[in-house]
Amino acid sequence: MPSKDEMLTPDDRDFVTALASGLEVILAFDQQSPRMTLSEVAAKTGMNRARARRFLLTLHALGYVRKQHRSFELAPKALQLGYAFLSSNGYRTVIQQHLEAITEATGESSSMGVLDGDEVTYVARSAAPHRLMSISLSIGTRLPAAYTSMGRVLLSQLTPEEQDAFLARVTLTRHTEHSLTDKSALCDSLKAVREQGYCVLDQELDSGLRSLAIPAFDAHGELIGAINVSTNAARISIATLTDEFLPMLRDKAAQIATQVN
Repeated sequence: MPSKDEMLTPDDRDFVTALASGLEVILAFDQQSPRMTLSEVAAKTGMNRARARRFLLTLHALGYVRKQHRSFELAPKALQLGYAFLSSNGYRTVIQQHLEAITEATGESSSMGVLDGDEVTYVARSAAPHRLMSISLSIGTRLPAAYTSMGRVLLSQLTPEEQDAFLARVTLTRHTEHSLTDKSALCDSLKAVREQGYCVLDQELDSGLRSLAIPAFDAHGELIGAINVSTNAARISIATLTDEFLPMLRDKAAQIATQVN
């Protein structure tokens, strides 16, 4: 049996391939593909049509997927999967209150994210009235860790071996003219973020988006995620982020560390 910190591989006898494939089908539905035909699901997951059909019909029978003519989409019951995570993490209410306080004080959006593979998943968010990105951000949104301030903060907290593995497999994409695409430069960036304890990211994912993030720890010193404030580059300077917003984020992180066990 593997140790509790050791992940199974698909070749392990305890690995349930059917469960993994079913979850893969659920995750295939996203903002860009909210409704798909059988062929589209098969293509997106890399499954053959017969296999994709079995999983879709099973999920339909369980109430997680709805079928409309030739198309499939997630049913409201699928929300229970995300709610199970949120409800099992009692810190969410505490985090949400602090994020809302940040938004009230700054007039800017504030979020908390966790590292999931090579992406950051938003688990709490306080949105300002103005929209900053070309996509809509909400709880459950996933963004590339390399191109978000929260992502770089979380990547900076990985062990050297974990960072090396990430850098070896990640593909760096030029999202804007400011995007960092050199892996050695990203490695240097992560080292600097670790040393200074925060990350300012300036328009690397979306033009006009500037953000600041710091790590958040619980009362035992365990990393629980990263919190950020995201702004418009034309409205908020980097100096404002580091001189005014950073002390506020650090104060909130210190409060979180005393309130989350």
